[in-house]
Amino acid sequence: MTCHINKVHHVTIITKVATDLGQDEDWLRDVANGVEVEDGAMWVSAIDEDGFQAFTDFSIQRLIEFIQGYIEYPELLKR
Repeated sequence: MTCHINKVHHVTIITKVATDLGQDEDWLRDVANGVEVEDGAMWVSAIDEDGFQAFTDFSIQRLIEFIQGYIEYPELLKR
């Protein structure tokens, strides 16, 4: 029998990612909309909150690529 084993052992919520990367959290939320579920972006449910946007290590790297692109070409990010 073969079964898929998920190799993600932790995720980081967007508040911590924004702090670690020195970015404004609201701006980062807009940028993060481009990171796909296939890249490791996800929504984590919580009891006291509506939930949190969270990222695997791989999706944080993808997010950094998006940040670099939007810093270079801010007109690409439409609010």
